[in-house]
Parts: sequence; structure tokens; C-alpha cells
Amino acid sequence: MDESPDRTRRAAGATNAEQFDALLTAAEDGVDFDGLRVSTDGETYAFATPEVERSGLDERSFRDLAAQYADYVNNWYVWTLADLSADREAFLRWIEGANERPVPERYAALREGGIARSWGQLRITATLADDGERRYDLRHEADAGRDVADLDRHDDPLDARHLATDDERGRYRPLKTAPTLRRGWVYPDLPSADLVRAVDFFYPATVANWHRERAGDLDVSHWRETAERQTGIYGVVEELPPEAVEWVAEACCVDSQCLKRREWDEDEATPLDAPRGDGEFPCREPCSLVIAAARTWTTLEREEPREYTFELTPSEKEQVEAIVEAVADGRTDEIREADVSEGANRYRARYLRAKRFDDEGNLCGVPTDEDGA
Repeated sequence: MDESPDRTRRAAGATNAEQFDALLTAAEDGVDFDGLRVSTDGETYAFATPEVERSGLDERSFRDLAAQYADYVNNWYVWTLADLSADREAFLRWIEGANERPVPERYAALREGGIARSWGQLRITATLADDGERRYDLRHEADAGRDVADLDRHDDPLDARHLATDDERGRYRPLKTAPTLRRGWVYPDLPSADLVRAVDFFYPATVANWHRERAGDLDVSHWRETAERQTGIYGVVEELPPEAVEWVAEACCVDSQCLKRREWDEDEATPLDAPRGDGEFPCREPCSLVIAAARTWTTLEREEPREYTFELTPSEKEQVEAIVEAVADGRTDEIREADVSEGANRYRARYLRAKRFDDEGNLCGVPTDEDGA
């Protein structure tokens, strides 16, 4: 372990004496935290880390040894005496890998550029302030390598509400966990409480549900019980056929549409085949956007299939399929106007419409209804 004077002084900082006093007091009940073990028999003290173990220490010797291993003391002080709820503490410790990295390795990383984690499309980097407290840089993960000076600086967690409202093109984001968070902003120096508040504004309830899942307390509400709770205009979703529930999950709940990891199924005994996603935080029930979409699909699924006859060339059939694929995958903006080899190219679609649609907008002149409407 590095015991250089500079490191010891930095770790101890302004809170050194306060931390050591607190540790002496805590020794009466015993301390066993992240490798630090401290106790007293009422006359002398015992101090141990993975690197050293001493007993029979008087107070002065105890303080001298604690100063040599100030990172352990600071780590204990920060995490055990901070006024944090269980979910916030677990989240902040997860960011710096507190349960995976020993204290010396973790503190070295926090000092040397920080420890970074991704949370949805957020990039969170924890660093160590001179007083031993953590500070956090929060930004879009796609801006990970950009200088702070090149981004719009924010310090108030409330600003996250506005940053999360619209996407890059200024369109409203009805689903906060959709992978459409805009770039170009940064919170370069947040204290821990403000970091969690900002994350909650970007992705509401994700920290709390993530913690419940890790604790084995995530209360999952599957499709059937969620649908049965709906009232008013949304009560119809209870009638959605079982096979359509699968299509709902495939349409709305995969990684390309939502960053949550789906934990709900049709019911507890009937899992859905749609990919659950690889997100860090869970989805515990069908969200309001899914319910609203399912309401429309429930109505559409009441229609009986009909047989239509269209005359299309093989390329035109493939073009119709390509258009549906491009719209479903949100790729229409990526298709260049000059690339008419793409089925969903705007000019090629206009050509198909000019050739195959009649004046009423019917494909190949075939009316939708038998009465010609």
C-alpha cells in the first residue's frame, strides 16, 4: 500500500481528526467494514487492515497507525456516517465498485482519473475530493471523451428535467428511458446527493427499483394483473389476446426502444419470448406508454382478417417490407435521398405511390372495405 506523506495528508485532509475521533468512539462497539477492523478492550485498541494488524495500542499509537491507513478510515467514515438511504448508498457504492475493489485499489483509481459507470445513456465518473468526499461528473455516455468546456455546464439537478424532456431534434420524449437522450451537456462536479437527484430526474425510480431487485424485493406486476387493474378507456386492454401481448413486448420493450430490462411476463407462469433487454435497471410492470399503445392494438385486434388481392412486382413487395422495417427500426432519417436502392428511400416510396396508389390512396386501387370506402 502507498503510504507516501502526500497521500496520507490528502486522504486525511480537513476531516482527518474528526474521522479518527469517530473511529475511536466506534471502536467501543467494534468496526468491521471493507477490510478495516477496529476494536478496544477498554484500555488498548486493535487496528487491522488486509495489510497490517496491531493490538495493544494506546490512543496515540492508534492514531498514528490510522493515519498511515487513512484511506481505510476515510472509506469507513464516508459510507457509515453519511446520511444516505439504503438505495442511494448502494447506488453510490456500485458506481465506484466498492464491493469489488479493495480500498487501496479503489482510492488509487478515484484519484487517478476516477471510476466510471454507465447508467442507461448516462456516464457517471466518481472522483475523490481533497476532503475525502466523492464528487461526480455526469454526462451523456456518447460525450465521455469530450472536454467540459465543449459542453453546456449544469449544476442544479432540476435542470435534468428539461434536459430529459426533448430529444436531439427537439421532439418530446414520452418515455424517459427511451434511448433518445440528447447530448451536449455536463454536470462536472456534483456532490453525491445532487448526483442521485439528477439521475432520478433523468430516469425516475430506476435507482430505487434497481436496489429492490438486488435486495430481492422487486414487486413485479405482470401483464395480466396490470391489465386487470386498468379502468375507464384503458379497461379494454384486458381483452388483448395472449399472442398479442408477445407482440406488444417485442414492439415496445426491447433495448432499441427502452433501456429498462423487462422483468414482467404475461403472468408469473407464462414467460414471454421477446428479449428482456440488457439494461442495468429493471422494468417491474408494463408502463403507461405500453398500456396506451395496447389500448389501440386491442381495438385493432377486434377486426377480422380479410383477403385482398394486389398486383406488385417482386421488387415492389420487397419495397413494402423494407418500408415497414425502416419505420419500425426508426431508420428512415438515416436513408440518404440519393440512395434510391433503399426500399424506404423517400423518392422511391413516392414513385411506388405514383405507380400503385389511386386518387383515393388505395394500394393498387383495391378499396379497404367491400363497399369501396
